[in-house]
Amino acid sequence: MAAKKIYQFKVTLRGIRPPIWRRFQVNSDITFYKLHRIIQEVMGWADYHLHLFDMDGLIVTDAETLAEVWGEGINERQRIDEFLGREGQKLRYQYDFGDSWEHDLLLEKILPVESGVHYPRCIKGKRACPPEDCGGIWGYMDIIDAMANENHPEREEYLDWLGEKIDPEEFDLEDINRELARL
Repeated sequence: MAAKKIYQFKVTLRGIRPPIWRRFQVNSDITFYKLHRIIQEVMGWADYHLHLFDMDGLIVTDAETLAEVWGEGINERQRIDEFLGREGQKLRYQYDFGDSWEHDLLLEKILPVESGVHYPRCIKGKRACPPEDCGGIWGYMDIIDAMANENHPEREEYLDWLGEKIDPEEFDLEDINRELARL
């Protein structure tokens, strides 16, 4: 049995500038399902919707979605180190097929396990994740515009829906790592 390694990923939400991204580390022997759960936490999603990984056209998702939507692919209960093992490998992660949040996922580094370190862990990131069910990139940009303009006609409606004003620059590394520790 090969020694366990640590995979360092960078996940970037596609289509938004300046970018929303996270850098995180995981054990190499986790499943794609566990990787999905980790991405949910580091990005700030709530796991309300379907998801998939796309590795150059090879779809990885849960068995039910494979059977009903894609027909064939890989069950997400497979370990990631069975398919990923080279620095620089890229794949796509899609969350919420309606809002269609697409993420680029890059395997940046393969590292040895550090003694005394809890994995998974997020080590860096920028900007806040969009709220769930906001209508994709265009809906999120509308919310950002409304929050920045006190006189925007939809501002109060967004505030009622969100419960608070959102800060698109917010990123709380400690909070993310507290949530990852619970996984």
